[in-house]
Amino acid sequence: MNGSEKLIIKSFNINKVDFANKTYISQNALFIRKNIERDILKDEVRVRDIKIKIIRPQDHNIYVNSIMDFFPIAVKVDGKLGEGTTYLITGVVVMLTGSDECKQTVGKFGWAPGVLKDIVYFNRSGTPSDEDIIINIDVLLKYKNGIPRTGPSAVHRVSDKIIQEMRDELKSLNPDLCSQTHEFANRLKPNDKKKVIIIKQVAGQGSMYDNQLFPHEPCGFIGGRSIIDMGNMPVVLTPNQYRDGALRAMT
Repeated sequence: MNGSEKLIIKSFNINKVDFANKTYISQNALFIRKNIERDILKDEVRVRDIKIKIIRPQDHNIYVNSIMDFFPIAVKVDGKLGEGTTYLITGVVVMLTGSDECKQTVGKFGWAPGVLKDIVYFNRSGTPSDEDIIINIDVLLKYKNGIPRTGPSAVHRVSDKIIQEMRDELKSLNPDLCSQTHEFANRLKPNDKKKVIIIKQVAGQGSMYDNQLFPHEPCGFIGGRSIIDMGNMPVVLTPNQYRDGALRAMT
């Protein structure tokens, strides 16, 4: 890090999500291609079914399978993670849930199926606002695939493929249409100043306890490296890499 790296995040607010014949973004609305999940299923031998549900703020009194992750829809426009320009959708959050055919919810260590309004503490870091629209990608794994490490990985992979089609549309938007622009710089203190390092310990015990680093897209999965495969060794991230979604929690 040379201290001059800058990250620009341009936000595009979305206040409507619906299904359509193709995926596109228009006038603060995101439209998702109907049956997009059918194309994804063809290549995933461990996945039995995928359901995409649009959960609006007034619809939180519904049952959901164990929540594996909340993440935003963001895309790298130029540069690599931690620098350059990222486009981000606000007003919409993706919720990833999963189970398998023997009724085993995916996420044994953080097992939390139930009524959405009762199991999510909204308006906190890492959770949606109570005004956000939630895109729920619910993945059904084949029999007894909920526990082996390959099962949760398949759930995250199929969600990433679905969201990529939305990312591609986001990337094509006119930058002048963004609602907010934020610029972040990695700053190096002079040698006579105190250095501050934040240490974040993440789990890497296998199966559900895994985390991915440096995916191709912000908050993505594909292209990332498992901390288990890296031997759970320490990895240094710049503040902007962390801010730009270089770490994907899979628990």
